[in-house]
Amino acid sequence: MEREKLGSRLGFILLSAGCAIGIGNVWKFPYITGQYGGGAFVVFYIFFLVILGLPVMTMEFSVGRASQKSPVRAYYVLEKKGSKWHLHGYVALIGNYFLMMFYTTVAGWMLHYFYMTATGKFENASTEKVESLFNEMLARPSVMLFWMVIVVAAGILICSVGLQKGLERVTKGMMILLLLIMVVLAINSLLLKGGAEGLSFYLKPDLDRMKEIGIGTTIVAAMNQSFFTLSLGIGAMAIFGSYIGKDRALFGEAVNVAVLDTFVAIVSGLIIFPACFSFGVDAGSGPSLIFLTLPNIFNHMPLGRLWGSLFFIFMSFAAFSTVLAVFENIISCGMDMTGCSRKKSSIINFFILLVASVPCVLGYNVLSPFAPFGKGSTIMDLEDFIVSNILLPIGSLVYLLFCVTRYGWGFDRFMEEANTGKGLKIKRWMKPYFTWILPVIILALFLFGLNDKFHWFKIF
Repeated sequence: MEREKLGSRLGFILLSAGCAIGIGNVWKFPYITGQYGGGAFVVFYIFFLVILGLPVMTMEFSVGRASQKSPVRAYYVLEKKGSKWHLHGYVALIGNYFLMMFYTTVAGWMLHYFYMTATGKFENASTEKVESLFNEMLARPSVMLFWMVIVVAAGILICSVGLQKGLERVTKGMMILLLLIMVVLAINSLLLKGGAEGLSFYLKPDLDRMKEIGIGTTIVAAMNQSFFTLSLGIGAMAIFGSYIGKDRALFGEAVNVAVLDTFVAIVSGLIIFPACFSFGVDAGSGPSLIFLTLPNIFNHMPLGRLWGSLFFIFMSFAAFSTVLAVFENIISCGMDMTGCSRKKSSIINFFILLVASVPCVLGYNVLSPFAPFGKGSTIMDLEDFIVSNILLPIGSLVYLLFCVTRYGWGFDRFMEEANTGKGLKIKRWMKPYFTWILPVIILALFLFGLNDKFHWFKIF
């Protein structure tokens, strides 16, 4: 069968950006930016995005485009005879499944909160009532199962229609709406009384705040956020590389995706911080920000029901764009491995993903006694740890070593593929950095991630 192709360059950029843009952009980036020195942290973040994220993303795109295969088959086409790089293709596929084991549930949370906000469930609710609604959702597996099934069914249905008619068409429309909604929400927040103070805290460079936290700690936080925001290491970008032509150089395309991802992350802060400062509440991090803090703010804001509904539509789009991208990766791998049709791979994976997503749902209620990392931890924490702290950094290191060493594809072949077409290109002087320095940085990030969980040693 001839490999499907995306219909436009815009579709490729928005699909890749949609995969990178996720809930972490909203409930983590603004908080750590404000905490670690505002604009000064953003400078570090962008620096590390350029020297860490862009090279690995370019490599994933290159492996995909050169092989014209899904991640599970790409190494077979490019590796030397007798080598074992292709084993990572299967690990990458497993990583996609692990990511969806909890991401479908979180995407379901966003839809549930859009429904509750749009139907007025939060109107005139006290702070305690808002918190009880969140806890009630977690305690009711039937509610979370319902929304999770909606997410899985909708994602599989869209992907099963076809690459251009289903995935590309829906993602393009959804991402354009997402960006428009974000701009509208940001303008509304900035116009709130006291919003300027929140904007100053968020983006005004504050070296004293950075020194108080620790320069080393800030640098590590910026490295982590810049690297993990792009979802690299499990072939999520390689799959879209396999769907494009040779008319554009891939380093330039990686820059476009990173710019969109950073735009969403920064504008999320423009939505959140002015609103939090305007109503005198702490912009906490993680689920508490999205499901407790912000509903309380919208509850007291003029036209809060409208703004809250728009916000949770935006969050649903951000989560669902990632779901669609990863589903496409999984379905494409199934097609390459078995030779079956897109529809058959979609149907089989519908049932696999449904079953795989159930433990995360039950982890907050029926299976809550199982706490893999101690009291208060959940099955989702374990699944997230496996993906974020192990599979992403190790997978990125494998892609990197495959592209730059003579034991793999080799730097010359990688550079030739990456530089085919118009746009920004990889330069030969980058080879020593890619070969010797970048692997050490990624390995260090992997170790820092393990240390954050297990506290083996004090870094700073």
